Amino acid sequence: MSRRLPLMLLSLVLAVTTACTNKKVSNPISNVDSKQPDKVLFDRAMDAMKHNRFDVARLSLETLINTYPDSEFIARAKLAVADSWYAEGGSASLAQAEIQYKDFETFFPNMPEAAEAQLKLANIHYQQMEKADRDPTHAMRAEEEYRQLIMQYPDSKLVPEAKQRLREVQEVIAEREFSVGRFYYLRQSYPAAIARLRSLVDKYPLYSKADESLYLLGQAYEGEIAMVRARAGNEAAKSRMIAEFTKGAAEAYSRILTRYPVMDRADDAKVRLLALHQPVPRPTKAAVAQNKAEEDSRREASTFSKIVKSFAKHPNVAEATKVGEPTLVDPTPMSASQVVQQAARAAMGTGTGTDSVSVETVKSGTPGPDQPAPRSDTPAPADAAAPADSSAADTSTPSAAAAPDPNELKPNAGPADPNELKPNVSDDNGQVLPPPQQVNEIQGAAGASPASGSAGKAAGSSASSSSSTDQSDATDDTVASSKHKKKKGIHKIFPL
Repeated sequence: MSRRLPLMLLSLVLAVTTACTNKKVSNPISNVDSKQPDKVLFDRAMDAMKHNRFDVARLSLETLINTYPDSEFIARAKLAVADSWYAEGGSASLAQAEIQYKDFETFFPNMPEAAEAQLKLANIHYQQMEKADRDPTHAMRAEEEYRQLIMQYPDSKLVPEAKQRLREVQEVIAEREFSVGRFYYLRQSYPAAIARLRSLVDKYPLYSKADESLYLLGQAYEGEIAMVRARAGNEAAKSRMIAEFTKGAAEAYSRILTRYPVMDRADDAKVRLLALHQPVPRPTKAAVAQNKAEEDSRREASTFSKIVKSFAKHPNVAEATKVGEPTLVDPTPMSASQVVQQAARAAMGTGTGTDSVSVETVKSGTPGPDQPAPRSDTPAPADAAAPADSSAADTSTPSAAAAPDPNELKPNAGPADPNELKPNVSDDNGQVLPPPQQVNEIQGAAGASPASGSAGKAAGSSASSSSSTDQSDATDDTVASSKHKKKKGIHKIFPL
């Protein structure tokens, strides 16, 4: 008897291990009475899958698909191939199963089994989902696939199961977002903490720590208020920023009382609202009943399960609620830059997103070489102030109005273009005179300013020495010449 006891225990362990290893595989067409070869191949594949011979099962199913493409069991055979990869497990097998399920949905989108394929596709990522502080890739993919099932197959009997799995996945993602927001809050990066926590409470209202998230959001706003008060600056701008942050904190605390009135942070939210001199809202009976139902449906993990889960790869989803509608469409997230921009607009007193632009007007004339450039914020002298209305200006003294500015910069008069076309000039007898030539010398004239320098060079010409030219058109800095320059003949250019 003593020798049989170890053998009996060993056989019991093997039986339990085999029972845990074998997947639940049922033949969907086991009640179909048919002796057709495609049915025989399908039954053989199902029997192989029950005994965990997945390679043999896939071989039989591939034979059925390739040999009998018009079989009535072709859709079930394709789905069974994906199920064989799914039941086999492992990262590589689950990746193959995902490909097969997507192919099935592509080729048979209207079959009832398409919702089953979509559910198993989401379960693939659910099984590979890691803890909140690890890689969130599979959790986000699972959330996406469960949402697609609920929205694409709303009449399927698998929708309740998909919703519960979605609530559990969103619990894990929300826990990760809360950890990041709390990290920013402890580092006093209040804009980043506000953006992260605000997006969290808007996206996942069924989160088990939603009240804690809102309370931390209000504390982040109060941290901004303390930093603004400690900063030196314009008191009016500071008061507007404090009012904006106080409004955000009051909204966060008020939301705890109106949406989560039976949770732990409700009393603390009342205290903070009174400290901020803000009104304390009262929750409705419907809100109290809804929040109480959510809290009652949560299952608190035991001490032993917490210890075991601390060493496990997969997250603990016991605190996820069992009631309520999960979020199917993500709201617009908030960024830290938006928080800073809102504070800046509040400081400037502008309610819109556009910044005010000031236009600087430059007066006519330029300053002297030893004078600084004028600025628009510099008050103008009383004697230099121009009248507001142009009609009120005094025009009785034209000489004063036409007087040139001594500091005004004048452009330099460069040499005339020798190729410029000039109008023909005729004498008194109607004979056309040759065009005037360029004068390169500057002849001194009475009244010419010596300070003009090279700026006083100009082109002046006359048709002939006998013709009388009106000298009234000449400026102070130029003199018209009455002499012709001799033309250089061809022998001057080519002397040989």
